[in-house]
Amino acid sequence: MNGVSDQERQSVMSSGEIQSSQWTRSKRLMVSLPIFIILLGILVSVSNLTASSWNYEPTGQTIETLASDTSVTFDNPSGKTPAEQGDYEVTQRYVTIDAKQPSTGEIQHIKVLIREPKGAGNSRPGVVFMHGAGYGTCDNSFGDMALALSSAGFVTAVPDKPVWSTNDATRDYPGSAAIYDQVINMLRDFDNVDASNVGIYATSESTWISSYLLGRDPDVAFQVLLSPMVYSPRYSLGFLAAQDFALVGAHDGYQSIVRRAFNIDAELFGLTNLDLDTLNPQAYSIPTLVAYGTKDVMTAQVEGTEKIIDMAHKAGNWDVTVRTYPIANHVLRLGDESNNGTPFADAYVDDVISWAVGTTQGLEQTSERVAGTNLYQSIAVPSELRANSGLTIYLVVLHASMVLLLLVIGVLWLIVFVRKIWARAHRRRYVLGLRPVFKNALITLAVATMATFVLFGAGLGEVVMGVVKLAWGGAPAENPGMMYWSWPVIQMVCVVVVWAWSRVFMRLIEEATNRGLAQWPPRKGVIGAIVSGRQPVLASTRFGRVMFWITAVTMLYVLLVFAFWGLFIY
Repeated sequence: MNGVSDQERQSVMSSGEIQSSQWTRSKRLMVSLPIFIILLGILVSVSNLTASSWNYEPTGQTIETLASDTSVTFDNPSGKTPAEQGDYEVTQRYVTIDAKQPSTGEIQHIKVLIREPKGAGNSRPGVVFMHGAGYGTCDNSFGDMALALSSAGFVTAVPDKPVWSTNDATRDYPGSAAIYDQVINMLRDFDNVDASNVGIYATSESTWISSYLLGRDPDVAFQVLLSPMVYSPRYSLGFLAAQDFALVGAHDGYQSIVRRAFNIDAELFGLTNLDLDTLNPQAYSIPTLVAYGTKDVMTAQVEGTEKIIDMAHKAGNWDVTVRTYPIANHVLRLGDESNNGTPFADAYVDDVISWAVGTTQGLEQTSERVAGTNLYQSIAVPSELRANSGLTIYLVVLHASMVLLLLVIGVLWLIVFVRKIWARAHRRRYVLGLRPVFKNALITLAVATMATFVLFGAGLGEVVMGVVKLAWGGAPAENPGMMYWSWPVIQMVCVVVVWAWSRVFMRLIEEATNRGLAQWPPRKGVIGAIVSGRQPVLASTRFGRVMFWITAVTMLYVLLVFAFWGLFIY
């Protein structure tokens, strides 16, 4: 009679009922607070459950050297002047070998650069060079050291690095040992080489390979180990990352990421190199020269030296010489190794030649066994690190789910954008249907959460770049900046975001209560009215409701990722 339909009358009456039953601020606070505590408790629990114990003690370990002079001298009863750098002109030639990977049969054609002392005669000692990390070739690696040794009477061989189809994570260390041994045997067969006097020069990563090499070929005569890693990759790289994160000034929170990362069970992905068994006496059973630089931030020099000497003594070898050089980096060079042409430290080249000449001639060393700058190590090697399968599976599932959800909401919001453009082009109005109170909260929280995620990535990226610069021999920044302040800022923002989400859930509960949905049985007709959009709680359209819940779940997944990496440990 008055022109108002029953549906409109019911809608007006329902709106009036809802308006009249709005919660007070105190009631909203009383509901929000438990939700906040529960959400925060879940996130704090995740952070603590995924945390890994790590004992940094003892810190500040040192070994005092017995002399500051790094010169290596020998008793020389014959009085004959030992060979020195520059005594011979050097000729060079290339040899190509087929390097067959034992585990797969794959063939890599490897060039070997042979350098020989001109006019030095036969029965010369030989040295095979073994590459560190990366993809070194015979032409861009060890040129100055190989040339120096050859000019002192050694026949040297620098092969391309055997890599086959592997990458840095899947290197075949036993297979590489077989190829380096192939080069050693090739050198032994040369007419001008003393087959019983061929040694190796191994640096960094290849000191893991040398352990396998000496296990298969005990006739290697001697070894020069430049910045040896000594411990398994899990311990060595864990130490490297933890120490370097601290040195660049990263917040303790970023350092905790290292502890979680190096507890992964890489074997679940077919990666077996993290737990190589490299600590065996056979690897140090021959005359050994160990060289470190004081600016080398990648090796555990004190515990590494102690372990090398211990392993050597167990093998009955007392011929271990240790030299440390000031201001030298991981590859015993001065300055930033990212720059070309950086020189070796001090008398390092002369010391290597003196040691190699005296050792191959069977002379008795008269200089101190441990000399140079005092050895220093900031933290202990993390020998308690273990593969954690459960943690690894949770990490993969959590992060994969987050990425998938981010892709889904990206597609959904793209659909919204396209629909808006289409509607505007046809002079229509596109309505997502989200109620303003939830729409504003959703957009604000999504933007805040993703901005925090970006800040987290930026802070971690700054730390990684600082570590890379440090590893190349650069100096850490005086002010760590984002590497430090970003972590506590993210933690504070995360708490605010969790509180805001608790307010959103409180409003949902309030709406459900007012509509009679939060009772049993629910008020008659309320579910149908909500589903149909006549009396929307979140949105008047099904697409709007889907958008809200998928976006909300995704943002909560991001918070769970933050929790995994320890951002909720205060």
